[in-house]
Amino acid sequence: MSMAESLARSVDIVTPDLIEVRRELHAYPELSWHEERTTDLVATWMDKSGISYERFEGTGLMAEIGPDGGPIVALRADLDGLPVTDTSQDPWRSSIPGVSHSCGHDVHIAALLGASVALAQAQAEHTLPVRVRMIFQPAEEVMPGGALRLLSAGVLKGVSRIFALHCDPSLDVGQVGLREGPITGASDQIHVQLSGRGGHTSRPHLTEDLTYALGSLLTQLPAVLSRRFDPRAGASMVWGQIHSGNASNVIPSTGELSGTLRMLDSAAWHQAEHLVRGLISDIIEPFGVSADVTYIRGVPPVVNDFGATEILRRAVTDAIGPSGVASTAQSLGGEDFAWYVEAVPGAMGRLGTRTPDGPTYDLHQGNLRIDERAIAVGAKVLACAAVS
Repeated sequence: MSMAESLARSVDIVTPDLIEVRRELHAYPELSWHEERTTDLVATWMDKSGISYERFEGTGLMAEIGPDGGPIVALRADLDGLPVTDTSQDPWRSSIPGVSHSCGHDVHIAALLGASVALAQAQAEHTLPVRVRMIFQPAEEVMPGGALRLLSAGVLKGVSRIFALHCDPSLDVGQVGLREGPITGASDQIHVQLSGRGGHTSRPHLTEDLTYALGSLLTQLPAVLSRRFDPRAGASMVWGQIHSGNASNVIPSTGELSGTLRMLDSAAWHQAEHLVRGLISDIIEPFGVSADVTYIRGVPPVVNDFGATEILRRAVTDAIGPSGVASTAQSLGGEDFAWYVEAVPGAMGRLGTRTPDGPTYDLHQGNLRIDERAIAVGAKVLACAAVS
């Protein structure tokens, strides 16, 4: 029996338990930096599998297994949910009001737990050829994310390569989308607080008409950025929140805008903050209002290393067959796995979660549904990637 077959057999044995743990995670999601119950559940699985681990300060943990000496291969999953209401009617829907695993991190956790069990079995049979580090990371959904804290704590010490999977509800279950080079986008958050002299709407000339200034910023910043960035950078400025005033006949003295700036190109990302701050100042200058700009640099693009991508391709082929390999395009979604692959070679694949001929859902939506067969697929791929 080949190593891939042995790992797949171990995953198949625990797949019913992996589905149950995923449902438990889904029912009790926790927000970034508050994943205490989730970390406890992961620790319990490590204890049952006889895998040594170290809990991080706060939440998250790192487990390690395999022979000493030589390079270490790392596998990563993220733990946090989102402040999104679960609108599904599944029996295991979220029991926490306003919080859900609407990005599929419950699937990521369950898949890495399955890979850990399979690798532990290989270690028990003295067939595990490499040391593997399993990273269960908190706070992927916030900026700055948990990856930076773990990196500063030395989580990649001795690591030669790192792999991860992310749910993709546009791919059928049984497929894993692969791409060499950039696979996600850079993502930053922008918050602008405007202040100015308010007054009555009958006398706008005696005010600094802050709401009008907000409207100009709302439309002009995305428009001007589209002409200041190289179009090949794929920059996209989208506002998600705006607030100004509480009455129709009052020009307010404060207002705010919040949004995200995403792009495909790393070089453009490094220039973005300086450009945005300058443009905001230029746009609001005629109105006489003042701006307090909070610019949060989020993440660069995840850039998949060629060699690591080929290892992941071989892992998909070994785990589920050549038909499991799918091509995938670069997206503008942000992912703090980018920080890991800036430090060591690595690759992220997109784990298909759509039931064939079923509906296509979207991430970060409360109605997200996944085909739970994806859990075993992810577990087998991660385990095979570790030993390929």
